[in-house]
Amino acid sequence: MSSTSMHGGALPAQLRSASGDADKADHSHIAPGEIAVGVVIGRASEYFDFFVYAIASVLVFPSVFFPFEQRLEGTLYAFTIFSFAFIARPFGTVAFMAIQRRFSRELKLMLALLLLGASTAGIAFLPTYAHLGTASIVLLAILRIGQGIALGGSWDGLPSLLALSAPKRRRGWYAMLGQLGAPVGFIVAAGLFWFLLSALSGADFLEWGWRYPFYVAFAINVVALFARLRLVSTDEYARLLDERELEPTNAAEMVRSQGRNVLIGALAALASYALFHLVTVFPLSWITLYSSRSISDFLVIQMIGAALAAAGVIASGLIADRFGRRTTLGTLAALIALFSGVVPMLMDGGDLGQTVFILVGFSLLGLSYGQASGAVTANFLRKYRYTGAALTSDLAWLVGAGFAPLVALGLSAHFGLAYVGLYLLSGAVGSLAALSLNRALEIRD
Repeated sequence: MSSTSMHGGALPAQLRSASGDADKADHSHIAPGEIAVGVVIGRASEYFDFFVYAIASVLVFPSVFFPFEQRLEGTLYAFTIFSFAFIARPFGTVAFMAIQRRFSRELKLMLALLLLGASTAGIAFLPTYAHLGTASIVLLAILRIGQGIALGGSWDGLPSLLALSAPKRRRGWYAMLGQLGAPVGFIVAAGLFWFLLSALSGADFLEWGWRYPFYVAFAINVVALFARLRLVSTDEYARLLDERELEPTNAAEMVRSQGRNVLIGALAALASYALFHLVTVFPLSWITLYSSRSISDFLVIQMIGAALAAAGVIASGLIADRFGRRTTLGTLAALIALFSGVVPMLMDGGDLGQTVFILVGFSLLGLSYGQASGAVTANFLRKYRYTGAALTSDLAWLVGAGFAPLVALGLSAHFGLAYVGLYLLSGAVGSLAALSLNRALEIRD
């Protein structure tokens, strides 16, 4: 009885209070750098998977899935299927957030892992047109849609948590960390294809060699998603996410309340996303179709460009913390607009002109893309930030990058390279307009 009485007395209550304070102290000490590790792991694995498919769309799929078409038409068909993932991604975001609201964050990420792994592995084992006919193309499209849905479902809230947890004067620096995944992913993916093209005969590469990067992508995605799952499922991170109100909300409600911010956020980074594919996927397709230049050598130039992009991403963090993220984005959008004017001259300027295009283009991409993620997501009300940030990213990819290889190659092949410059210019103008509108709305509010 005495013991029971003690458990209901004042002293245990104080101990419980002290214990609660200790818990708060523990999880409040999670450093932004620790959160950044989860962001970098997740983004690097996604970009590697992204570029493996993109490069295969140029070097492999026209031959193995569309052999009945000319090379140009086959590449355009491959780019059409490439875009399916970007169309599917917002639907995956909405569907998997509903799963998280009903069940748990862990189950959502686990299901996304299974779908992404099955889709990527399915491409690795997919029979070609010569073995399965039209059904192989249908299956490729289904698996690509599966990848898009899974990537939408893999949103874990860590980028938003990093943005909210970063020191006020270091937000540009922490914002760029996840963006480093793009050049790193490209270098590894392009390096794999470079090695396979150099080591194998053309026949062996098209027969079985191209499948190897998809096996690697499957393995990396499994490891990365499990690492993220282990991170976000801890009590400390769960409390921190809850404290920041980083939980999914109804998508329709969020769009009604915050649709303006979603649209502005997607368009603010339009220049970066348009340039993204115009220095990675499009020039590779152009060289393959219209140049006698060695594809292996060109991949090496692109890898050097990606290294410059990585340096640009890092530099963007320092620049943004000095001058402001939106000022940095606006300035780079203006520089991309100027760069768009020399795209035709450089791409049609032989090996030297193409090399300059790649190196300068990647440098501009790194500086701009380093700050392209969530530049205006601070506009969202706290309760909508988790869902709003995810859908803003999805829309930015869809509008800015999803159709860029298809549009750029189609325009250049039928109307000339000048139209590629106009396409890039339209993205830069869209970014500048969105940033100006965002500034005007802030002043009005």
